[in-house]
Amino acid sequence: MEECVLFVVCVIFTTLLPTTSGYPNGRIEEACSTMEPIHGSVKSQSSSPPYSITVSNTTYTPGDKFTVTLEGLSGQQFTGFLLESVSVGTNEFLGTFTILDSKSQTLTCSRKENAAVSHTTKVKKQKIQFEWTAPSTSQDIQFKTTLLQSYDVFWSNIKGPVMKRARVTDPAATTSASNTAATKTLVSSSNPVSDNLQISSGGCGTSKFCFSVPADCSPDSNPDCFFMSSSVTGNAGTGTFGLKFELSGKSSGYIAVGLSDDKIMGADDIYCCGVGTNGKVQVQHAVSSGKTTPTTLPVDNIEIIASSFTDGVIKCSFIRRYQISTQQRAATDLFYVFFATGPFSGDQMGFHPRLPFITEAKVNISSFQVASGSASENFIIKAHGLLMLAAWMTAASIGMIMARHFKTAAKILIHGKAAWFQVHYGLMVVTVGATVIGFIMAFVSRLGWSYDKGAHPVIGCIVMILSLIQPFIAFFRPAPQANRRPLFNWFHRLNALLIKILAVACIFLGLELIDESENGWLSKVMGGFVGWEVLMFILLDGYQRFNKKEIEDEDKKVNKETYILVIYICGNVVFQAALFYGIRRG
Repeated sequence: MEECVLFVVCVIFTTLLPTTSGYPNGRIEEACSTMEPIHGSVKSQSSSPPYSITVSNTTYTPGDKFTVTLEGLSGQQFTGFLLESVSVGTNEFLGTFTILDSKSQTLTCSRKENAAVSHTTKVKKQKIQFEWTAPSTSQDIQFKTTLLQSYDVFWSNIKGPVMKRARVTDPAATTSASNTAATKTLVSSSNPVSDNLQISSGGCGTSKFCFSVPADCSPDSNPDCFFMSSSVTGNAGTGTFGLKFELSGKSSGYIAVGLSDDKIMGADDIYCCGVGTNGKVQVQHAVSSGKTTPTTLPVDNIEIIASSFTDGVIKCSFIRRYQISTQQRAATDLFYVFFATGPFSGDQMGFHPRLPFITEAKVNISSFQVASGSASENFIIKAHGLLMLAAWMTAASIGMIMARHFKTAAKILIHGKAAWFQVHYGLMVVTVGATVIGFIMAFVSRLGWSYDKGAHPVIGCIVMILSLIQPFIAFFRPAPQANRRPLFNWFHRLNALLIKILAVACIFLGLELIDESENGWLSKVMGGFVGWEVLMFILLDGYQRFNKKEIEDEDKKVNKETYILVIYICGNVVFQAALFYGIRRG
């Protein structure tokens, strides 16, 4: 009974942890619209806040970068904060934030990445700064913040300075030309920056090659369309042969196309359009060498046409002169096409957090072909998640229930062993097997360690290790009457309990990584799932505790406990189906 109570308490704590009213980790997307901390009945302070918001300028032009500072007055400190930039009057999220240290993190609000910034820990801070990039708009923009001294003392919706769009009287004052050996910034008069470069799917399959995800999407009507096109321009006889590229995709850092001889990045030709430190879109030519930072190459053969960065969508158009080859191999027009997005820091491509979209086969980028692709990570990671859910929320749970509550009810022999033991043993083998397969799939999908996934891979490794220890110890279990049997029983139960709790926590973290819904739908369904499991454990344990007389009557006991088990399995199927559906759609 003690271990069951402990399980219930720990799992309830684990379930409630992600949704508790306090947010020491700063993941407060649900407060984006109200800027009100959800601290029960505690209300915001009505006194003047002992804090200030300052911006390094009072006017902006699109793409400009400014420093925003939150600071305590007279040495005052704060533990948590939420900072946003919104349009005056309509409260539309405008502009994007870039963090400058590990004490802060960006948030996605109303489906806009980097629209706000918050704390990462509850460590006290007296001053913190961020970089803010102005959007392509003419609206007045106001900075607002909520600051917390403690759980009970906070000031919400503090209004800061208002920035106005600068009046441009001399176009040359807002543009400059930059042409280094490895990078070209699209700001020269001959290669103008467009407020919103028009790229469309018109001509795909008839006058140019196109690669898009989703299939057949068009960037002029779908901002979520990842699009690349190429078409032949000039001719080899006059020395003007080249390929005109058009790229479009949603990213606050960079979009890039890689041309590869295989489906593994390495020694491949890369063309990147990234938002540089000056807020302007740059074109880079690089070669990849596996999982390290790509090496930039001279862009003497790159002719810039135009670019834009509007509403989080990067678009660029350029011509690559001469034929393309992958790291000195024979020039060819047949490649696997990769399309990736990621951070662009210090005018340098960072590692893309998700695997790129890849064409299913080699394509001729000089032809009039239409292609689409998928990120191989999607299938592998989704299969990993489905396996872990089936293992720890179905097989492991029913196996634990059989060992805990059906030793008397299911004691008929199957191949010389009690039925409850055979079911328990079989389900635990399935659990460990599915865990091993899912563990391998996670590493295969990332081709190594995932440094950008927080605690999820760390807890996953712990679960994997403990899962392998459990059957190893069980193999050496003492005889039922042996003196060491009680010690074995307690170790076996507590280790199983620890694995279960860690597995549940790991599943929650995993769902947060793939859940792109604004309301955290997958985590909420998982919370209901865990609550359903806890309820069934309470019912079975309560029945066993308060119906001792009926336990003597096996028929009655089998019937009632079996009914509860069947009800549990039905509910389990419903929650599993909901989560499977959500993961499949993600």
